Amino acid sequence: MVSLSKFPDFDYEGALPPGCRLPLVMNGRHERTSPPELVEQLRNHRQEHLLFGWERLDGPARQDLVATLGTFDWRELENLYARRSEPAKLPDLAAAVAPPVEVEEPDAALEALGSVALQRGRVAVVLVAGGQGSRLGSDLPKGCFPITPITGKSLYQVHAEKVLALGRRHGVTPPLFIMTSPATDGPTRDFFARHHHFGLAPDQVRYFQQGTMPAVDLATGSLLLDSPGKPFLAPDGHGGCLSALENQGHLAWMQERGIRSVFYFQVDNPLVKVADPNFLGRHLRAESQASSKVVPKRSAGEKVGVFVSIAGRCHLVEYSDLPQRMAEERLADGGLRYAAGSPAIHLFSVDFLRRVASGSGENGLPFHVARKKVPHVDTATGARVVPDRENALKFERFIFDALPQADRWLLVGVTHEGEFAPLKNGEGPDSPDTVRLAQSRLAATWLASRSVRLPLDERGDPLVPVEISPLVALGPDDLKGLCLPEPAEGKPYLLDDPDNL
Repeated sequence: MVSLSKFPDFDYEGALPPGCRLPLVMNGRHERTSPPELVEQLRNHRQEHLLFGWERLDGPARQDLVATLGTFDWRELENLYARRSEPAKLPDLAAAVAPPVEVEEPDAALEALGSVALQRGRVAVVLVAGGQGSRLGSDLPKGCFPITPITGKSLYQVHAEKVLALGRRHGVTPPLFIMTSPATDGPTRDFFARHHHFGLAPDQVRYFQQGTMPAVDLATGSLLLDSPGKPFLAPDGHGGCLSALENQGHLAWMQERGIRSVFYFQVDNPLVKVADPNFLGRHLRAESQASSKVVPKRSAGEKVGVFVSIAGRCHLVEYSDLPQRMAEERLADGGLRYAAGSPAIHLFSVDFLRRVASGSGENGLPFHVARKKVPHVDTATGARVVPDRENALKFERFIFDALPQADRWLLVGVTHEGEFAPLKNGEGPDSPDTVRLAQSRLAATWLASRSVRLPLDERGDPLVPVEISPLVALGPDDLKGLCLPEPAEGKPYLLDDPDNL
């Protein structure tokens, strides 16, 4: 770590502490000098090229660069690079068995248990929203993407309205923590402010940024520069939310206010039942440290992680790491043996998250290494390089690596149709078209349970868009007692304003 306190008189405009004349040599040229301790440290780690262009940086840019370099754990980066060719450390899949999965059926007692936790303010909601909508043709955060089939509400609005509806129903609104990235933080804050936080009070929405990790040149281990004075930084994965929550004081804040459970989900799934009492009740009854929802895999090749049990511990194996023979293994009835797919919906105890977040080595979350194409500045020539092949390593942590550390865990089975329609692609599977249809299909099912029947096609899909606002209903039971309008032939069916019902 670079300690700025060791040269407090450093003049960022002049680039040197008074009286210092230590030259920096890069690429055979003498550049204007930079902090001597920093220069020595970078030389020791063969990273002095990161000061490329120093002489053209103004004072604030130099200060930002020194501060950024001071956050890097050089030894950790060197170790990660040294192990770049090692296969990812996987659990012993030879000992894996299909895990027990509890079916999420209606249960009044469990609903009541979860509702009490909400009423007493014992629950927080964490929404992971660090990604941009680049695959969807947008440079905004993915949460800003319009996704509902009639009104075009954004993903952010859908989730915020579910939290708001929980608060209206239980008398206490769970705090909504939104994990952003450096690219999405400002736009996300602006989006919520511009829309008056979708009815939530401003202090009910708390933002925190996930961490970042520098990208490393695949051939040399040198950190890459995005531009002079700016190392290329990438978000450290959804698992980075744990260290961010801990390091920024949010987990301590939760404990101080009596919050005991954290509901975690990702922004791209508009069907998620946010902190639903049934799931909460099951989690609390089991005294679980980590509970996860499960969807049945639709095919052996479906690209979802798979839960397995190994020596009594819960593990999630990425679809790309699951051996084909295991992915295709069948039960006597023809069903997949390893069919417990992950929709990335979890409940954690706050105590458990604090333990994992403060852990190190095997008690922490490991970094996963991925080979990527990373544009960067060539520090020998100053030219911008846009690679046509993988040239760099990125490092990420994943939330599911916390699961094996739970002594008490629970898996709860749900359906794709009821809770999982992720928005991943611009077209084809998991695209806006399929996600909007999934919302219409679910809403039509709710309406049919109240004897409001919409025309369906031969596949059972509604012929018109159907949308029910979370402020009207979070499930079919919420439609009881409402005066529901009859469908008009060929017209979309919308329930959006409870005051009109």
